Amino acid sequence: MADYRKTSDAIAALSPEQYHITQESGTERPGTGQYLYNKEPGIYVDIVSGEPLFASSDKYESGCGWPSFTKPIEPANVAELRDASLGMVRTEVRSAHGDSHLGHVFDDGPRDRGGLRYCINSASLRFVHRDDMEAQGYGAYLPQVEEVG
Repeated sequence: MADYRKTSDAIAALSPEQYHITQESGTERPGTGQYLYNKEPGIYVDIVSGEPLFASSDKYESGCGWPSFTKPIEPANVAELRDASLGMVRTEVRSAHGDSHLGHVFDDGPRDRGGLRYCINSASLRFVHRDDMEAQGYGAYLPQVEEVG
């Protein structure tokens, strides 16, 4: 099992936007994230810790302006917390090992796929293409990532 954790080096390597979103619970502007329209096969990992979070096969177009997923690839890596900021109650999603703010989860996702919508900031993620997963230590997740083509 890999050692996924937050390190000072990983924090220092973040861009100002990545830092604001992951460490200060910020949000990127809707429609601006680099992975919003990514349709390549692979997995999305925490930008800070590298822990596997979501698979491309669980990504879908929700129209909300952020990458949306129906479920985590590794549920133990995604912590859900009550968020009462902004005058409403939502469920914040954070990485379990890196403690990065990822986004929020809502119950308006596709009913036939569990009904959840994990609305995630691109800046909190790093995409690992299916072709690179084995070399980067994510080979165990290959069966959960559909090949395209």
